[in-house]
Amino acid sequence: MDKKDNCALLIIDMINNFKFKHGEVLADEAKQVSENIFSLKKKMQEKKRPIIYINDHYKLWQADFQKISEKCTNELSRPIIEQLYPDDTDFFLIKPMHSAFYGTALNMLLDNLEVQHLILTGIAGNICVLFSANDAYMRGYKLSVPSDCIASNDKHDNEYALRMMKNVLQADIGDSRQIKI
Repeated sequence: MDKKDNCALLIIDMINNFKFKHGEVLADEAKQVSENIFSLKKKMQEKKRPIIYINDHYKLWQADFQKISEKCTNELSRPIIEQLYPDDTDFFLIKPMHSAFYGTALNMLLDNLEVQHLILTGIAGNICVLFSANDAYMRGYKLSVPSDCIASNDKHDNEYALRMMKNVLQADIGDSRQIKI
């Protein structure tokens, strides 16, 4: 594999408790994209590409996906968390704010893994995914944001975020079956 072709899958905030305004709506949207994210994750595993979970910390401030998953699991989140539960070979980072890069070791990890291409998935497409894509673009990463692998609590906001990522950040926003790994 050529270094310039090395890509990583980012799964943003899919371990979530959905206990906030519009959380039920976002949980429904997240369920719809979780199967596509799972399929993409399996393709990445087959090609031995890095899979990196970036997640809110839920006031635990520990990059421990088991503890965060336990804290977040409830009736709304259970099917999503069970489907996308991190494997032992996956990386797991916590973030203090919206962007996956802000206040995290993500950039150093990606540099260490010699990643040049990021595939961003997760929620919310119009906030955390968009802000992460913006920060990745400013750092020179090639971006793919599969349109069927991000969700927001408002479909119009999600579509707008996808347009922004395509038009401003030069992201490939084809669906997950079209993304080149």
